[in-house]
Amino acid sequence: MNNMENLEKQLICPICLEMFTKPVVILPCQHNLCRKCANDVFQASNPYLPTRSGSLSSGGRFRCPSCRHEVVLDRHGVYGLQRNLLVENIIDMFKQESSSSKPAPERKEETPMCDVHEGEKINIYCVTHSVPTCSMCKVFGAHKDCEVAPISSIYQTKKTELNDGIAMMLGNNDRIQGIISQLEEACRAVEENGRRQKTMVCEKFDHLYSILEARKREMSQKVTAEQDEKVNYIRGLTRRYGDHLEESCKIVEMGIQTMEEQEMAVFLQSTTPLLKKLEEASSTGHLDKVERGYEKMDHYTVNFQKERKALSSIDFIQDDEDDEEDEEDEASNEEGEGAVLGEDAVPATSVQSPAAPPQTNSSPGAAKAST
Repeated sequence: MNNMENLEKQLICPICLEMFTKPVVILPCQHNLCRKCANDVFQASNPYLPTRSGSLSSGGRFRCPSCRHEVVLDRHGVYGLQRNLLVENIIDMFKQESSSSKPAPERKEETPMCDVHEGEKINIYCVTHSVPTCSMCKVFGAHKDCEVAPISSIYQTKKTELNDGIAMMLGNNDRIQGIISQLEEACRAVEENGRRQKTMVCEKFDHLYSILEARKREMSQKVTAEQDEKVNYIRGLTRRYGDHLEESCKIVEMGIQTMEEQEMAVFLQSTTPLLKKLEEASSTGHLDKVERGYEKMDHYTVNFQKERKALSSIDFIQDDEDDEEDEEDEASNEEGEGAVLGEDAVPATSVQSPAAPPQTNSSPGAAKAST
């Protein structure tokens, strides 16, 4: 008997703590589990993987409950583990030996008693009211006009219905678990696709920004070039007028000094050349003059109404558009004509052609002379 007890201990599943239930699977670490218990451990370790009855199947991993060795499964899951036929045969032999050597204990079944008729066992089933009752209730009691049936037949029928309902519910639970796994995978895919598309949109807008920045830089350089040209010319002209003014002041000082001369002969000797210098200094005909409106820069006028409308209409492409249109839009972006994120392309920046600046009589350093 001690040998049988020791053998029974060796046949205990470490999960359910009962004797192995066939089929018994052997793990790579040589420990054994009931396949059902192995599947429960696998499902607990991989809650988001679809079950075998689902529409998808995939591998997973779990740890042996005896030695904590990691068990890696293929796409068949626990159904891909090898059965331990030796252990299954030993279990069959143990059960046969146990049943032959030890009589089965008698099970005492307690039959419920009728609440109305004391001492009467409930032994029939009222089909009309769907309740178990006793024979006295059928003869004298509340169920005398009802249809009844043997309780054993109803018991088997209801047990079969309950068993079928449980099996159907288990299958439905597996199907729902598969749907949940698919939904979770779809959610992850949506998040990843959303991040990828947002990155693409940002790249398109960055390209559009670069085109606008380049165009702004080119237009600003045109304005700056003419600005520098006019400023340098006016500053040069200012210096020439300043030199002329300084020379005139010197001649005026010479004239004042000459006016103070008391000797008439000396006065007359210096008056003639001084009057000639005064006459020359009073004339500015040799100096350029800036024409009216020369300082204006409003001929560099822009009109962005079309561009603003095009930018406001930027949108995603529609499903019925061809890939060829996308390639054409990308080519137009590379040429600097505009950036495309939707059906409409951003046209190139339109600038009103600058009117020719007021002409002067000389190149940037000389303006038209006017008297």
